[in-house]
Amino acid sequence: MTAVLEWVVELMRTIGAPGVGVATALETVFPPLPSEVVLPLAGYTASLGHYGLVPAVLWATAGSLVGAVALYGLGAAWGQERVCAVVDRIPLMAAGDVERAIDWFGRHGRTAVLVGRLVPGVRSFISIPAGIERMPILVFALFTTIGSLLWNALLIGAGHQLGRRWHHVEGYVGSVGTVVWVALFLLLLSLAIRRVRRRRRQAAVTDER
Repeated sequence: MTAVLEWVVELMRTIGAPGVGVATALETVFPPLPSEVVLPLAGYTASLGHYGLVPAVLWATAGSLVGAVALYGLGAAWGQERVCAVVDRIPLMAAGDVERAIDWFGRHGRTAVLVGRLVPGVRSFISIPAGIERMPILVFALFTTIGSLLWNALLIGAGHQLGRRWHHVEGYVGSVGTVVWVALFLLLLSLAIRRVRRRRRQAAVTDER
């Protein structure tokens, strides 16, 4: 992993902000290279003057979208069984991660794509069930871009502010992920309560008739 990170740093220093986009696209497609490391490192490199902070965020978001669309295409072309079989053969990856992402997507659709881009361990794999379910590509791209922009800005900005201490961001991400999970749970709970109330009102109206 150290050798990979050294290559990523050299890439970003050599070609500037577009290198952040390339690194982020690779991170999206190959989750064992975690965004919790790549993005803060990109922010730290920006703080050294190799490129601007805003271009880094924009290029990272473009790279995230490219990687996500590639995984979407994989899901659409191969289907769940073949994708899980391939993922299970890749070191440090497991078919169970894909299956959880598919199950989450089946329950929450667009919310899964948007919030999934903010949840470590899900953010890459959420593109696969979107492809399997043939979610409209423009809708997928829109929600992926919004979620990726938020995530990239947060982690790159943190790395930029922390400077040489950029590696501390990885530890903080666990807390952020917990907050996101709680927020998602509360959102879904609220939606469920509203549905129950709506059905009860509809049932009451039907009984009155």
